[in-house]
Amino acid sequence: MNDEQFEDRLRELRPRLHRYCARMIGSAVDGEDAVQDALLKALRARAEGVVVDDLEAWLLRIAHNTSLDLLRRNARHKVVPITEDVEDTTAPDPHIVEVSFHVFLRLPELQRCAVILKDVLGHSVEEIASIATCTLPAAKSALQRGRAALRQWAQTPDETRVPLMADADRQKVGTYVRLFQAGDFDAIRAMLADDVKLDLVNRLKLEGREDVDRYFTRYAEETRWRFAFGAVEGRAAMLVFDQTSASQKPAYFVLIEWREARIASIRDFLFTPYAIEAADWVLLA
Repeated sequence: MNDEQFEDRLRELRPRLHRYCARMIGSAVDGEDAVQDALLKALRARAEGVVVDDLEAWLLRIAHNTSLDLLRRNARHKVVPITEDVEDTTAPDPHIVEVSFHVFLRLPELQRCAVILKDVLGHSVEEIASIATCTLPAAKSALQRGRAALRQWAQTPDETRVPLMADADRQKVGTYVRLFQAGDFDAIRAMLADDVKLDLVNRLKLEGREDVDRYFTRYAEETRWRFAFGAVEGRAAMLVFDQTSASQKPAYFVLIEWREARIASIRDFLFTPYAIEAADWVLLA
């Protein structure tokens, strides 16, 4: 395939890569960072002449290693090797797809990898062993044990995840959301830092007040969305609901970072709706 076809295929596979990374890392936001890193590695390898037969399996192997590197850098999880041979390769459990990202993080790495690849993405046990670079018996055992643990946790209520955030962050993001709700984008523009950065994830990046200005112009013209103050994975966020949909779940979310009283960065997940799929979110007053 030519370069354009290759990049089109990367865009097509991006949601599947995020489903993997987010569950491996336990975070929708960090999972998107891992996906971006993995795609950059894939593009570099392509430029260096690497040719692969199975693009999805190759990308998942890159995403797998990228996720593990991120976890180990953050010292968030310890590797627990699994070696027993257990013959349990039954059909995927569709309910596992709905398990929150942070619950997957409770599994040892190989179990987490096996369950995600089999029950979320539909790969075979042989493919699991190849992607995770482990033996076939280890992959089978990890799948069986991981499924058993998730099923057990699914039978008990999830712990209440009350976001812990500083009052200042709560007030700043709450003000930002109220201005969005009122359509007072000039007031928001006045709050921007001169070097403000905008990341319209999976679409474009802008820097500086002048360039970021048009971002708000687009929102001022849009009537589809309803904005609410909330939290995603414990971070203060603007939750965005689709008023044309009957869903009670946000369509996507926006994260804001501040430098004192100025908005330093905006990270808008409009073009990555898959990021909210099983993320922990809550509405806040």
